[in-house]
Amino acid sequence: MYTTDSHARSALTTSTCSLAKPSNEKPQSESRSPASPLSLYSAVPRRHSTHREIEVKLPVADLGDILLRLRSLGAVSRGRVLEQNTLFDTPDSHLRRGGCLLRLRIETPAPSAPIRAGRSVAVLTSKAPITPGSRRSGAPRYKEKLEREVEVRNPGAWPARLRAVGLRPAFRYEKYRSSFVLRSLHLDLDETPVGIFLELEGLPSAIDRTARALGFSSSDYIRGTYWDVYAADCRRRGFRPGICSFDAKNRSYMHSLLDNLCVSLY
Repeated sequence: MYTTDSHARSALTTSTCSLAKPSNEKPQSESRSPASPLSLYSAVPRRHSTHREIEVKLPVADLGDILLRLRSLGAVSRGRVLEQNTLFDTPDSHLRRGGCLLRLRIETPAPSAPIRAGRSVAVLTSKAPITPGSRRSGAPRYKEKLEREVEVRNPGAWPARLRAVGLRPAFRYEKYRSSFVLRSLHLDLDETPVGIFLELEGLPSAIDRTARALGFSSSDYIRGTYWDVYAADCRRRGFRPGICSFDAKNRSYMHSLLDNLCVSLY
C-alpha cells in the first residue's frame, strides 16, 4: 500500500535506517548526536507505519508454463508495467554497506496479449535490515526487510531533491513486472535483462505452499536483490556492472515473447 508524498520533502532529513524500525520499538533519544549529513535519507513520512517485507525470488525457465500454473491456482492479475528503477546512495555507499536501500521507481503501463496494463505510478521506497531478534520468518531462507513506500506525483523532480541531501544515483535497472494476488500472497512475475523471476511475498507458510504448488522447492529460493542477481550475471559473463536495462532489440523481444504465447489469460 502506498502513501502520498504530501510530507515527503520535509522528511528528507530523517535517516532511513533509524526510520524503518518496528512500531513496537522505542525511538532513540533526541539527545543523541544527529545523523551524519551523508547518512541515508528517506522521503517517507514519519507518521506512517513500517511494512515488514518477507519474500523470495524463484528462477523461471518457461514463461508460458508459469502463467498457466498461476491461472490454475486462481491467481488474479493486477496488470503489467515497465519499471524503471534508480537506487540512490551516498558517495561512499553508506546505504548499501548498511543493508539499506532508497529507490525511486517509475511504472509505465505495458500490456501484452495475455496480461492487461497496470497503472502508471511513481514510488519512493526505503528499506532497512530487520532488527536482530525480531525476525519473524525463522530460517534465513527468506529475504526479510523493513519497508516504507510513498507515491510521488512529480518523479522527475526527485533526483535533484535527493542530490541536495547528499545522495546520488548508484544503480539503474529495468524490468517488466506482471503482478498477481493469490489470497494473502503477492506475486510479481519479473522479466529482466538477466532472466525471468517470480517473487513471492507474504507469510513464510504461504510462500512455501505456493512455491510447492508451482513446482519449486526451498532449494530454488533466491534471497538476493536484483543488484545481487545482476552483479552475479556480470561476473559470469566477465562484464563490469553498469546499467541493467533493455536495449531496443530486447525490449521488442520481451513484448513479442508474451504476445506470441499460445495461452489466453486474465
